[in-house]
Amino acid sequence: MNRRKRPRSSSGVLYKKRKNNLMANNWNIPKWLEEEAREIDKCCVYCGVEFTPLNISRKSAASWEHIINDAKIITRENIALCCCGCNASKGQKQLSIWLQSKYCKEHGISAETVALIVKQAIENGL
Repeated sequence: MNRRKRPRSSSGVLYKKRKNNLMANNWNIPKWLEEEAREIDKCCVYCGVEFTPLNISRKSAASWEHIINDAKIITRENIALCCCGCNASKGQKQLSIWLQSKYCKEHGISAETVALIVKQAIENGL
């Protein structure tokens, strides 16, 4: 079977077409918000690791994070970039629960060490 491959960016991220605009994510994050998050989040919002290309390390590559685990909430307060390691660990856990996990303790992640966007979510009771 000959399937056409979906276009990829130089970093290997899948692109999908939506209303004649290319979106570099599968979460329907608008281009303006994606660009804003990429400009602000140069390292993981949780552990602070610098992002690496996927071909260097999957664990420290950037991935989209919905701080509140609801893909329908696409706001600048809920969208950030974190490393794949933290994203995989957090999964669908509530932020306040995850921050008490073994993973967070082992990686020195706490309410005091996370990025401002995460601190603001914590202040809002997440």
